[in-house]
Amino acid sequence: MKIVSTVEELRHTLPTDQTIGFVPTMGYLHEGHMSLVENARRENDLVVMSIFVNPTQFGPNEDLDRYPRDFERDEKLAREAGVDLLFYPTTETMYPLDMARVTVRKGADVLCGASRLGHFDGVLTIVSKLFNLVQPTRAYFGLKDAQQVALIEGYVRDYFVPVEIRRCPIIREETGLAKSSRNVYLSDTEKEDASQIFKALTTARETLEAGHDLEEVKQRLTERLHEIPNSQIDYVELVDYPTLADASSDSKEILMAVAVQFERARLIDNVIWKKG
Repeated sequence: MKIVSTVEELRHTLPTDQTIGFVPTMGYLHEGHMSLVENARRENDLVVMSIFVNPTQFGPNEDLDRYPRDFERDEKLAREAGVDLLFYPTTETMYPLDMARVTVRKGADVLCGASRLGHFDGVLTIVSKLFNLVQPTRAYFGLKDAQQVALIEGYVRDYFVPVEIRRCPIIREETGLAKSSRNVYLSDTEKEDASQIFKALTTARETLEAGHDLEEVKQRLTERLHEIPNSQIDYVELVDYPTLADASSDSKEILMAVAVQFERARLIDNVIWKKG
């Protein structure tokens, strides 16, 4: 595995005659990231991973400064997973002028975007920069942040970006807790409590499959989440996927998405129900 940190090194190293699978991350890698690498390895000649904690997607009161970082650990995991090229840039490299940013006009004012103003502008700005640099054949994103995946797919379509976006399933602990770099903030008790999130979502999907209407499903899901100790609900939403518009009886796919705040970590999770 080769590690590069500058635009010049990256462009000099990238091949022009091979398919490239790209896995963009913010580091502190876990099994979810490794599953993305596994998919990229299987479908491409070369696997490129980036590690960059992107400041423009953090709000003023969020956890940019304390976001978990351990490059030596990440390097070891990336190498063992079969990453061929690891791009590890600085903020100055990725934002040399910070002259222009992507603005999301649809789908950014719901779910996480409703309380994290400007977050997805920052996400799509860094994704745009990374796509321009790496020029991947395929890029791999986990569905734990299903809103992010939907917006990246929309951006690629809207800007005619020649990359295939590959959706990858959520990787979970044995308890059902979705793998996340922010899980490091949770106490053992909170991890146990947080495992109830997926159980609540699973029950909600079963309720929807049983023919209950959307409002009843949402109400029952909210009630289950309220039972989780020492936590506060940020949102509970059922939206059409991937449009992120309000879900209806005509929706072919419905994203049931939640965000729950614990003392030091805000956790998101979801399940997607498909008609038929």
